[in-house]
Amino acid sequence: MFDLGIYFSGLVAAFAMGFGAWLLSLPRHSVSHVDSFWSLFFLLMASVYAVMAPALAERAYLTLALVAVWAIRLSVHITWRNWGEGEDRRYRQIRNENEPGFVWKSLYLVFGVQALFAWVISLPLLAAILSTEPLGALDLAGSVLWLLGFGFQAVGDWQLAAFKARPESEGQVMDQGLWRYTRHPNYFGEACIWWGLYLIALSAGAWWALVSPVVITFLLLRVSGVTLLEKDIAERRPGYRDYVRRTNAFFPGPPRKG
Repeated sequence: MFDLGIYFSGLVAAFAMGFGAWLLSLPRHSVSHVDSFWSLFFLLMASVYAVMAPALAERAYLTLALVAVWAIRLSVHITWRNWGEGEDRRYRQIRNENEPGFVWKSLYLVFGVQALFAWVISLPLLAAILSTEPLGALDLAGSVLWLLGFGFQAVGDWQLAAFKARPESEGQVMDQGLWRYTRHPNYFGEACIWWGLYLIALSAGAWWALVSPVVITFLLLRVSGVTLLEKDIAERRPGYRDYVRRTNAFFPGPPRKG
């Protein structure tokens, strides 16, 4: 259920992928593509855990399937969304704050940090893949929660992409579909996905993997998610303040009136 050697191998694999992504940034003069690699870190580490596991049981195959579906969809979506765009303003700010020498500093400030966080968050994957215990009620509950989260994330991403594709949406606020009930259905979905994976790990007895959904939820709410995205969005979209007043930030709920 926990093997330090196998877990450490996941870190080595994550750093190797991060290094490869950094090399890709050199000719591109942009680090934005690290977002496309984020979910792939987990798919790589889950694969390493599976290859090194003494044996694979039903929980391992379930976990590998869930991670693969989520990781590939998210990576493809982000790559398609950012294709042909310049460096994201978040990374431009980090670049400006760390010049001169950002081209070298980005190896650890961007790619290394993301690889490290992904490794910590991957704990439920390690526990679930190494477990040989039979599936139980918590696995079902975790799978249902994962499905809810995947639906929120995938549908929310699709709805936002369709909204942005309409010329009349320029400068407007997306407040339709799932975005009517939460300002960040994709982030809410991401959190549900990881709490679902934690329940699957908990079914194997890995209560200590709780650090994973706690860290990812904190990042989504306070660091790289809601807080960072909404830092100056009201200045760029005048209607956003009213949207904030009537719409929950994270957990879905009915729009407020008045």
